[in-house]
Amino acid sequence: WIYGWNQICSIYRKNKILNNTAIHLYKTSTPSTRNGAVNSQVKSNPRNNLIYGQHRCSKGRNARGIITARHRGGGHKRLYRKIDFRRNEKDISGRIVTIEYDPNRNAYICLIHYGDGEKRYILHPRGAIIGDTIVSGTEVPISMGNALPLSARYGNMEKTKLFEARTEPEAPLVSKRGGRVIHISFDGQRRIES
Repeated sequence: WIYGWNQICSIYRKNKILNNTAIHLYKTSTPSTRNGAVNSQVKSNPRNNLIYGQHRCSKGRNARGIITARHRGGGHKRLYRKIDFRRNEKDISGRIVTIEYDPNRNAYICLIHYGDGEKRYILHPRGAIIGDTIVSGTEVPISMGNALPLSARYGNMEKTKLFEARTEPEAPLVSKRGGRVIHISFDGQRRIES
């Protein structure tokens, strides 16, 4: 923001210019609501076919019921939202209908209505608003909310060539990636160890 919250509140109360935006500014009735604001686009009424209850809430207990993680008791009951991490609706555009609060993670989620009638939750892309269109596939433009496979995004790069072997037999080359170590012996053979 260019302005601080004090300036926004004063501008809002003087000119009433923020009526159509997603930010709702509180009327000062207590010291805690002074200069406060909330995002009014975020809702918390999930669809019933996209949520399910957790089988048990362990509250810091193990399988025997003994407290193993302290100070985990109480809290409000939470229902789990089914999030579409795979994004396997290929080349079907979807529209962001709602932005909702998810109690199981510290990110908002979006309800997407796809063109074939399916409804799914995805993680809220930063900057996406209600009414935006998203699509996932191999030939989609790179923009906010769209999902591309890595093979489509980095298609022009060589994925198998990690390094070039030297011709002089001084020392074997070593590449370490993700817990695996690759040795190249003097005769040019590649050996992978875990």
